[in-house]
Amino acid sequence: MNLEETLISVWRQTLMEGVSAVTIESRSYRVQRTSRSKLREVDFEFEGQMLRGLEQNPQTDSRWAQLAREGSKVMQFLVAKRYIAAVVDGKVQFYGHAADWVVNRLQQK
Repeated sequence: MNLEETLISVWRQTLMEGVSAVTIESRSYRVQRTSRSKLREVDFEFEGQMLRGLEQNPQTDSRWAQLAREGSKVMQFLVAKRYIAAVVDGKVQFYGHAADWVVNRLQQK
């Protein structure tokens, strides 16, 4: 699986299927809830790099939160505390410089 397919798979398993653990290439990663907002989050590995998928908080002022309030399933993805992408209703949107940064880090491995 490439990065885009992996992010969609994590999004689908976490937000659509509601699993307690996400499976990526035969490895399992536990889905947890954030302490304050009780949002779903999952830490997982992709090509040796740790990523985090975080359910969008609908109570913030972002455009992603607006979509979540309107019923869309939104998950943000981070690497080293940098937002790199969002999956909204099964479609990935990479963030320009952050996505380039991730691709460069993955290619260095």
